[in-house]
Amino acid sequence: MERWEKKSYKLEGEVEWKTEPGYKIFVADRVLRFDVPNDWTAIPGTDSFVFHDLPPPDDNCRLESSILHLPPGLDWSGLRLTDVLRGLLELDRRGVIARGEIVQEQRPNFELVWAETCFMDPIEHRPARTRTCVARGSDVQPVITMDFWDSDAAWCTPVWDVVLRSLQVGTIVKDPSRRDPG
Repeated sequence: MERWEKKSYKLEGEVEWKTEPGYKIFVADRVLRFDVPNDWTAIPGTDSFVFHDLPPPDDNCRLESSILHLPPGLDWSGLRLTDVLRGLLELDRRGVIARGEIVQEQRPNFELVWAETCFMDPIEHRPARTRTCVARGSDVQPVITMDFWDSDAAWCTPVWDVVLRSLQVGTIVKDPSRRDPG
């Protein structure tokens, strides 16, 4: 079982870390960073981290992230992220109603792809959506998913936008409490 360690910092003085109002910064393994709403509950799993808008089972939106550390020194350009994402989407057996187009984005230090799937929730019997993002940079390949009810799309979509806009992959995230480079 994976051991997680939570550290919270109140950043003072001149700090480079910035986030949108109402959000906090999440960092995993010092190589993945994105922003999540301040009031969301974080629950570590064995190989992922899950954020909930409300404590389960009353949650309406769930954001999950995991990190795959790729073997270093290999050229991963031949393994297209669109193919990786398509493979993940094919594993979804929840009564898929529709799939959106794959969105691709190349950033200075990493690339990402994501798509939305609409499905009928097998337990609640109501329409739901999942958004799946795969990114890759510096031998790090995170997968981020966000599940939410179709009726909550108006407030969940902006959260997803902030997550992707703030996403950093593969760049070492320095400890903001230390003045030295470590």
